[in-house]
Amino acid sequence: MSFSEKLYILRSRSNLSQASLAEGLDVSRQTISKWELGSSYPEIDKLVAISDFFHVTTDYLLKDDVPAGTPSNLDRLVLEFLGSAQDMEQISNDLVEIMRDGVIDENEMTRMHSIVHTLDAISHIIEDIKRGLRSSIS
Repeated sequence: MSFSEKLYILRSRSNLSQASLAEGLDVSRQTISKWELGSSYPEIDKLVAISDFFHVTTDYLLKDDVPAGTPSNLDRLVLEFLGSAQDMEQISNDLVEIMRDGVIDENEMTRMHSIVHTLDAISHIIEDIKRGLRSSIS
């Protein structure tokens, strides 16, 4: 997987627009677009900033190769899970807020349904990762 693909996946899994990521990295939205299209690449300081922003290594961002025996979609699954980390933090905050008054009203019940849906999606990603790891070991 190329740098441009990885950047796109990291950004989209974090539910960020190109403009939001650009603001976080102090670049223009057009710069993010060019990086995601593969028509240009970030300078080293921006590459480090991207690495820090998404909590991944620069090696991960730069290396196209996948280790022998690793399913090509395992990287994608792990990226999906990493993108879910923000969801899990938000879920924790939402649950604390919902339970603050000890009563779940209609709006909070709607939020709870959304939380359950998100947790189900995360659970499926974890199961897919487990299957990918088992098949890479076999």
